[in-house]
Amino acid sequence: MSEFETGINTEGFNPRQSMDVSRYAEKFDEILAECAQVIVGQREALELMLVCIMADGHILLEGVPGIAKTLSARVLARTINTDFARIQFTPDLMPADILGTSLFNLKTSEFNFQKGPIFSNVVLIDEINRAPAKTQSALFEVMEEKQISFDGVTYDMSFPFIIIATQNPVEQEGTYRLPEGQLDRFLMKLHMGYPSEKDELGILQKYKSQHGRLDISVIQNKLDASFIREIQSALTKIHVEDQMLEYITQITIATRNHSKVYLGGSPRASIAILKTSKVIAMMAGRDFIIPDDIQYVAPHVLNHRMIMTPDADMEGTSPESVIREIIEVVEVPR
Repeated sequence: MSEFETGINTEGFNPRQSMDVSRYAEKFDEILAECAQVIVGQREALELMLVCIMADGHILLEGVPGIAKTLSARVLARTINTDFARIQFTPDLMPADILGTSLFNLKTSEFNFQKGPIFSNVVLIDEINRAPAKTQSALFEVMEEKQISFDGVTYDMSFPFIIIATQNPVEQEGTYRLPEGQLDRFLMKLHMGYPSEKDELGILQKYKSQHGRLDISVIQNKLDASFIREIQSALTKIHVEDQMLEYITQITIATRNHSKVYLGGSPRASIAILKTSKVIAMMAGRDFIIPDDIQYVAPHVLNHRMIMTPDADMEGTSPESVIREIIEVVEVPR
């Protein structure tokens, strides 16, 4: 039985188990166990990052420095047998430093396009909110359409193409607030907090005999591009009742009509909740989604897509608190 089944109430639903779904659930557990060799705690963040990868969506990690945002991304990426690239965002970074540029070839007397570091499978963008708007705009097309256009030529990204971006809280010095259009292109925004006392003790135990940089070479590949395609194909067969679609719709619309929300979730948010709920169901070894799946992913899918009213901001009301309130109010399908 998968660890993801813990605490999920399936009463009233037809438990139509599938051997293939169970096989995928075991693979997810293998990946998380592999990550646990290096990462102490942060299991929920790793689970949700894995959900985004399987749902073919980008990930935004937010948290104060030193809580293993970058390390978590590197370790999870290492479990996938694909190309990996890391880009450190800085205030002087230019779009060409990300996408690539044309260089003149003296032998052919022609310009040749030299691909930038964005041309990889899993791209870690470290401290994404340290770069200004001009640089951020370079990511709009590639994040949405998985391609870039340069000098009238379109260059497609290879499969899979996932961006895992880290950012420090916007209140910190030297940060820029990401545009709403770019935020909406991230499937989830995950807030990584401080570890518990037990986890912090575990971190110290791991490091007490460690000298120098932490070695992540112990992490083994657990899946490749073809297996990710297979999982995504299986996700299309996850059964979704119409009442589940209505439940997702009601939650998203409630964010638009809430008195403390200036801008609520878009239809893209509803689609994201549906896609990630399917992965959560698969992780639990089920071939159908239940309300618990939707309630679990909704806060992470919606929190960065909501803009609070000025009054709500002054009161310190967070998007997460509004989403929790909405989930409590919207009637749960039976």
